[in-house]
Amino acid sequence: MIRILLSAVLAAAFVPTPAAAADTPYDVLVFSKTAGFRHDSIAAGTTAIRELGAANNFTVTATETFPADLSRYEAVVFLNTTGDVLDAAQQTAFESYIRAGGGYVGVHAAADTEYDWPFYGELVGAWFASHPAIQQATVKVEDRAQAATAHLPQAWIRTDEWYNYRTNARSTAHVLASLDEGSYAGGGMGADHPHVWCKTVSAGRSFYTGGGHTIESYSDAAFRAHLLGGIRYAANRSHADCRPETGYTTLYNGSTAGWSQAGPGGFGNADATLSSTGGMGLYWYSAKQFTSYSLKLDWRMTGDDNSGVFVGFPASPDPWSAVNNGYEIQIDATDAADRTTGSVYTFKGADAAARDAALNPPGEWNGYEIRVEGERLQVFLNGVKINDFTNTDPVRSLAGYVGIQNHGDADHVAFRNVRIKELGTPSRTGPVVGFANKCLDVNGGGSADGTKIQLWTCNGSGAQTWQISGQVWRNPQSGKCLDVSGGGTANGTKVQLWTCNGSGAQNWVAGADRTVRNPQSGRCLDVSEVKSTDGQQIHLWDCLGAANQLWTVP
Repeated sequence: MIRILLSAVLAAAFVPTPAAAADTPYDVLVFSKTAGFRHDSIAAGTTAIRELGAANNFTVTATETFPADLSRYEAVVFLNTTGDVLDAAQQTAFESYIRAGGGYVGVHAAADTEYDWPFYGELVGAWFASHPAIQQATVKVEDRAQAATAHLPQAWIRTDEWYNYRTNARSTAHVLASLDEGSYAGGGMGADHPHVWCKTVSAGRSFYTGGGHTIESYSDAAFRAHLLGGIRYAANRSHADCRPETGYTTLYNGSTAGWSQAGPGGFGNADATLSSTGGMGLYWYSAKQFTSYSLKLDWRMTGDDNSGVFVGFPASPDPWSAVNNGYEIQIDATDAADRTTGSVYTFKGADAAARDAALNPPGEWNGYEIRVEGERLQVFLNGVKINDFTNTDPVRSLAGYVGIQNHGDADHVAFRNVRIKELGTPSRTGPVVGFANKCLDVNGGGSADGTKIQLWTCNGSGAQTWQISGQVWRNPQSGKCLDVSGGGTANGTKVQLWTCNGSGAQNWVAGADRTVRNPQSGRCLDVSEVKSTDGQQIHLWDCLGAANQLWTVP
């Protein structure tokens, strides 16, 4: 079940120590070509990355001539590049590399690069707009679990050149840190000013930091550790949930207001980190119970430790009430399959292959998302789904309180940044009936990404069953979502089945007028050519309220 120990306050937080477990060797390309302003810190940055590589098991190739073959590199660093630095063939090669699973690290002026290339804009996350003079500012660290920011304090005070960006990256990337515009002069983005972020692009990984203008940055231990963490993430040596995140309410990020201890032991609270002592007990959020929600939190083991997160239990001063009436999402490196990390303890084991591929080792932070919709519970580890469980016990329910367990003195697990987003009403499941009283159908009952979504005579099959949770329409038979091909917005863009990813391409809003709108495009779910033939393609079209755009949802 659960074990935790008080984690040390980060007295040595700014020392760029190697990874907790040595990474398998890998190769990094540092690319620093400029076609505009040239930063005098490029040489210092290159030297710093070489030194980080020597200490952390990766080799570095530094160049201003972009290679034709990128296959040997796990990550490519754009170090203060500016302007148009790639020709058409190089752009094609680089995009293919990223989409096939390569890694990208953008440092500072990497955002001042390739303005006319849409793919690069997607990859970097936001383009440079302007900057004030070099000065001291406060960086607000929002995610203290990702490898690039786990070592940092909540308020990181440093001197650099602070970029304003043309757009806010938060809608498409996971923001790790933002700027406090009240701490310096010349900020131009207001209260929400992203500064560091990560994201995925197809199978690839992207990390960007706005720091790194000055030569001094690259001799600063905290910034070097920050850069190392970004490289490790991009190279797939450290895992993190880099999906965009908005709308969460903090339950714990330093303040324990609303929390209660049940049973023996407890939790120390230092550096916005909860760390257990003694046990077995339960630290639970007693201020409110929850029904349908996404619960996120970060956790770290020091070794073969035991802990867990409890959901769906009634209020009680007895920690065993949570064991007997709720469900535990386990944290334990070694136990039976239904009792290891990611399992719903004793009820359902995790997908071991997916779990092991996404799991960071002891000594590093991991992130859970525990998503409860009705009596369905999904577990995501560092953004990867590793369990999908449905409660069928009429005595138990997933609705209730949430908490974390202190298992005993021998177990050392720490927690950070506990937050929740309530999802509103539970999901509804059933057919979606439309034009000519026919149904929204997955072609052939398929499950492959890209499977056609069509109109078909209603038959009650799994191919015509849709689970609607908020704005996400999921086909339970395949486990995949209703999706706009390529995230397109044009009339005629095909609608397809695709792996659920939380993007705007998978958001659908059923209106009172019976139209179903994709908010990202502003267009409606439409039966093509106004034909009721079985197999007719479903696509996007301007919302007209015509018969071929009217749907009845569960």
